[in-house]
Amino acid sequence: MRSVDANMNNQYRDIRLGTDIGGTFTDIVLNVRGQSISTKVLTNQKAPEAGILEGISVVTRKAGIGADEIGMIIHGTTLATNALIERRGAKCAFVTTEGFRDVIEMRTENRFDQYDLNLRLNPPLIERQYRFAVRGRLDANGNELEPLDEASIEGLAQKFDAAGFESVAVGFIHAYADGSHERRARDILAAMLRDVPISLSSEVAPQMREYQRFSTVCANAYIHPRIARYLTNLQKLLAEAGAECPVYMIHSAGGLISIDTAKRFPVRLIESGPAGGAIFAAGAAARFGFDKAVSFDMGGTTAKICLIENGEPGTSREFEVARSHRFCRGSGMPISIPVIDMIEIGAGGGSIVWVDGMARIQIGPQSAGSEPGPASYQRGGTQATVTDADILLGKIDPNNFAGGAIELSASAASAAIERDIGMRLSLDTSTAAFGISEVVDENMSNAARVHAIENGKDISEYVMIAFGGAAPLHASRLCEKLGIKRCLIPPGAGVGSAIGFLQAPFSYEAVATRVVSLSRFDVDAVNDMLADLVASAEGFVRAGTTAQIRLELTAFMRYQGQGWEIPVPLKLQRLKGHDVNVIQRHFEACYRGFFGRTIDVLDDLEIEVVSWSVKATERKRKPNRVQPLAGSDTPLTHIFRQVVDTTSGETLDCRVVARKDLHKGARYSGPLLIVEPETATYVSSRYDAAIQMDHSILLSAKCEAEDG
Repeated sequence: MRSVDANMNNQYRDIRLGTDIGGTFTDIVLNVRGQSISTKVLTNQKAPEAGILEGISVVTRKAGIGADEIGMIIHGTTLATNALIERRGAKCAFVTTEGFRDVIEMRTENRFDQYDLNLRLNPPLIERQYRFAVRGRLDANGNELEPLDEASIEGLAQKFDAAGFESVAVGFIHAYADGSHERRARDILAAMLRDVPISLSSEVAPQMREYQRFSTVCANAYIHPRIARYLTNLQKLLAEAGAECPVYMIHSAGGLISIDTAKRFPVRLIESGPAGGAIFAAGAAARFGFDKAVSFDMGGTTAKICLIENGEPGTSREFEVARSHRFCRGSGMPISIPVIDMIEIGAGGGSIVWVDGMARIQIGPQSAGSEPGPASYQRGGTQATVTDADILLGKIDPNNFAGGAIELSASAASAAIERDIGMRLSLDTSTAAFGISEVVDENMSNAARVHAIENGKDISEYVMIAFGGAAPLHASRLCEKLGIKRCLIPPGAGVGSAIGFLQAPFSYEAVATRVVSLSRFDVDAVNDMLADLVASAEGFVRAGTTAQIRLELTAFMRYQGQGWEIPVPLKLQRLKGHDVNVIQRHFEACYRGFFGRTIDVLDDLEIEVVSWSVKATERKRKPNRVQPLAGSDTPLTHIFRQVVDTTSGETLDCRVVARKDLHKGARYSGPLLIVEPETATYVSSRYDAAIQMDHSILLSAKCEAEDG
């Protein structure tokens, strides 16, 4: 592999490639000296890396370059997520403190649906017979109460070797305060278990709350061998194809990390693809000065929604994967890592449509994916999907799908919808297709409302930014349902996540739990801890870039006795005694912002910091702001196609135009279909489309356009 030097950095700026493996399509974007060339290929489920190589061959041929001229590859994948959801991980053992063997099964004992007497939760990743407890104990401050039973660890190592465990997770109580017992356990296990990866909770998720921490380290260990093998094989195949350039991964918080870091902490890749989409949308929002935006990413398998404020997507320290109940917090597997805060549902173009026992149309969460694909793909799929419905509604041209690369069958789509929906509900195929479209749009709008309400926001005040292969087709109707007046479809929307990879900075967030009361604030101890966090975060970022780094400090604070904390941004500096008053003022201001008031009933109520976070981010130039154009009315004399308008349900003559033929500064009235190789934008009868100077399409509700 070539080393990173000044010449390589110049190559990075000239030729870089982003690749996003989704459940249905693999997106490839090649940026050659500012010009983007993209393609979509069907994801190879058995060998996902094959799709990457196929896509690289396509875009390099279009660009007239060789694979050896690529300076950097940035990769995001759903493999980690799918491995957890589908339970396709390693045979894994979990070593924990005596008395805590069943924490990952008992959870927090909270019931997300208290009235469901038959409540069922997904079983833990590691079954009970593979969980082992050893003596040894630390208190909440990291002081040793009982020494680690090293003989028991040695005995477990022999047992693991004989049983053929592929990975080991270690999670001891209070290891977030001091990881010495976990590190010693790893040393003993590693000496006796060759080439078996060992994950420590004090490194993977050094935060308090043992269930969340244990769940995270178990997830890391569970997917570690699979992801490590995949990344190693990918590097080998890329090198054989001539692309001997550095490969970096996009992590769940929207930054870049090295392959080595990704192999060590694969759990940080769980939301890597969607994170790239949020970065793409945030860049578009910043460019147009939209202080409040909501990203809408709909691909072949899922739909993702994220709130963006002041050009930055919302973030969180924890999220859930594999929820057993839609929209229900607490029904999934908690993962305690820094992550872009979004909601994701099984609503994509390939989502399977079915009728439940109450004669209601249901969408997903199962997807036809790329293999066998929707019925219209003619690849062996027979079940009706959202894509099949969009074909019957006239939104998708079966003869020009994916730029003509995939020929679809309208008759196969019609037969599937008639059999699966029409005959069961006594509906003609057109009405059944319209019902499918309405249900999937309502599902997505409900998800967006829930996400906004959980964050205390009014989503109608936001501008939607739509991207992904299917989102521009459904954005108009989604905006109508949510009361959103404007929607932006940036250039390259069909491969937005892969473009977002190319815009992402190198970044890493180091987190540590250290409970510190403001009345007993040990300044020296806090400064030492922050110095360690800075060194850790900078070290990971420096593995990929020599650029300037921006450091951000966040304290997670609460009133003593409260169950959860709020994030309080602080200035990163060497703290002094009088800075405690500044920290308190920042906390009170943030608390009022969240809850409308502070708690001042009891003057002696303690304020405490629970956890600390230092985020190191590569400095990048901010995009130049542009003023959104309202545009002037421009006639179109292009071809027409009959489309069922999602607003009225009526079949209308809809103009069809290629996106490349639209003029900057022009405004076109809906209904209108704007087609391009990777997606198509449907402008409903209630919206106008104004073409911006960068070729973005800005949809505006007609009443707003007239007022403007």
